[in-house]
Amino acid sequence: MESDQMNVHFTDGLVPVVVQDIVSLEILMVAYADEAAIMLTQETGYAHYFSRSRKKIWKKGEESGHVQRVRQILIDCDEDCLLYLVEQTGAACHTGYRTCFYRTLSGEIVSDQLFDPSEVYANKGQ
Repeated sequence: MESDQMNVHFTDGLVPVVVQDIVSLEILMVAYADEAAIMLTQETGYAHYFSRSRKKIWKKGEESGHVQRVRQILIDCDEDCLLYLVEQTGAACHTGYRTCFYRTLSGEIVSDQLFDPSEVYANKGQ
């Protein structure tokens, strides 16, 4: 990372990223980023993360078009977690909900689904 930035403490090369809507302040998702994903986010202004299952960097919305324009990046007091304040286009969750936090611990759905994932990801292996 650039020398004028805070020292991010990575665990196994990754740092958790909490993603929050800059207008509504709703928590949209939690993901992980490596140093390269953070740099891409800063360079492009769009959220990039590291997929632990696919072992690669991905741009949020690269398949669905539901991108996240990053307006500010904050770091916590321990320097081991980031907060992206974003302008969200469409839904943040791949299940079709605006936020990944659309259900209670007991399973009750507390949000409306914005799109059908089988239609959005039909030809993309989802």
